[in-house]
Amino acid sequence: MKRFIAIAALVVFAASAGYSQNLKFGHINGNELVQAMPEFDSATVKLEKFRQELVNALELMSVELNNKNDAYTKDNKNWTDIVKQTKEQEIIDLNKRMQDFQSNAQEQLQNKQAELFRPIQEKVDKAIKEVSKENGFVYVFDVGSGVLLYFDETKSINIMSLAKAKLGIK
Repeated sequence: MKRFIAIAALVVFAASAGYSQNLKFGHINGNELVQAMPEFDSATVKLEKFRQELVNALELMSVELNNKNDAYTKDNKNWTDIVKQTKEQEIIDLNKRMQDFQSNAQEQLQNKQAELFRPIQEKVDKAIKEVSKENGFVYVFDVGSGVLLYFDETKSINIMSLAKAKLGIK
């Protein structure tokens, strides 16, 4: 936020000093550009497949837990204390394994997402920087990031088409 305020102050200073005619500002929705990349769809499919594998494994554990709970509830009246304790410990252990699996799965899913989408984001960032430099922009704002609170579209050039052309996207 401090960085944005500093940039805004620089823009105001430059405009008040009469230098604004030399400054060229642009904007782009970086998220939209990432989603337009051909690699985005395949990465999304791979991530969803990985997520579904984790969900399926958790569902199997859940079925096992439900079966153990049902068996315990149904048969525990006929068991000795040592058998009850053993069955209770099995249920507790399975619950713990499920909790550990959920935590680990969430971390693995985040790592997989980063692994799949980092190269796409890096490619987009590089194209935006190259297009900005080639076209003489002083600042390019990413309106998709939520950091920019306001901009006047009539005074800002949307460089989406330039970046798409640079990446070979229609």
